[in-house]
Amino acid sequence: MNLVKLSFKNLVSKPLNALLSLLLLVLSVALVTFMLQLSEQVKGNLDKNIKPVDLVVGAKGSPLQLVLSSVLHIDAPTGNIKLIEAEKLKKSRLIKTAIPVSYGDNYKGVRILGTDSTYFAMYHANLKMGRFFSKSHEVVLGSTSAKKLKLKLGDTFLSSHGLADQSLQEHHGHPFVVVGVLESTGSVVDNLIVTNLESIWDVHGHAEEEHKHEDLEITSLLIQFRNPMAMVQLPRYINDKTNMQAALPSLEINRLVRLLGVGVQTIQLIAIAILLVSGLSIFISLLKAIRERRQELALLRTYGATSGQLLWLVLLEGLFLGLIGFIFGWLIGRIGLWVIAAYAQDSYGYSLSLGLPTTWEAILLVATLAITALASILASLSVFKLNVSKILSTEK
Repeated sequence: MNLVKLSFKNLVSKPLNALLSLLLLVLSVALVTFMLQLSEQVKGNLDKNIKPVDLVVGAKGSPLQLVLSSVLHIDAPTGNIKLIEAEKLKKSRLIKTAIPVSYGDNYKGVRILGTDSTYFAMYHANLKMGRFFSKSHEVVLGSTSAKKLKLKLGDTFLSSHGLADQSLQEHHGHPFVVVGVLESTGSVVDNLIVTNLESIWDVHGHAEEEHKHEDLEITSLLIQFRNPMAMVQLPRYINDKTNMQAALPSLEINRLVRLLGVGVQTIQLIAIAILLVSGLSIFISLLKAIRERRQELALLRTYGATSGQLLWLVLLEGLFLGLIGFIFGWLIGRIGLWVIAAYAQDSYGYSLSLGLPTTWEAILLVATLAITALASILASLSVFKLNVSKILSTEK
């Protein structure tokens, strides 16, 4: 007797009986796998992008906003700081590297960042073609930006004021020229147009030759510490003794992740509750199926099937249901991640990958099969109480 084949035929013969159970199972698995992948990849992307930066110095305001805007480039800046004050700070013995950045313009929604050549070194960004900028109004494109904008070496364009694509105010008379394209780094650099600081000042009418050095401004300063003592002393000094603000990216992002984690855990708990409900639904569905197939099971007993074999028959039916539900739920979770990935890439320039099953998803598969197995065993206990002669005589 082929129990596997028979149990599968029993399952597909009346699919509507198990439809609700299957839908609940698919929904719970899809929610859990989607949230696991999304939270893991978002956390990984955030950690990778903030890792090179120990401290961000900018205008007073929200420290999280300062980090999001200056390091991750997904928010508006808190304001500008004086270049001369930033240069004084760079002389501190606690600072290993201090990279000035300035922004406020875009081209077709891609941010234009003014900085110096050390910014590329911070993210280990290498050229794919062309060269780095050497004078004003020359730009280097990140790999994703080059593909999105379809620009090539030698192309020129006009920037627009603001950070959103909807801006209609172009800076006429200040065209940028593409001189280089970077290799993919998997970091924020991929999604930027990078030029020198002088280009940003020129576009906004703040060229150094036209204004005093004291009037020049930058958006923020990205700092790498020389030693661990800097983490204790430098932020306190900047926040207390200057009109600037210091924010630790690692601290602010951890706070953000904790806040987001509450929502993620809530959704996962809801998904687990749905999974348990689906287990109850499977129990009810199989119990009903057993009662409807009592004559069939009694006939199997007369043909030599043992109670243990009948239990296996019902158990395999439940396991098939659990496996099918997990596969479809996993696929729907990945489709959801693909949709979010496309939105994140288009709106924020962040890429999410459709990775292979993880350890946690393997644990979820085992948990799903365990719940369906338990529900199947509980539902099939009645097969031990079958009165074969009574059932067959009643049906006659």
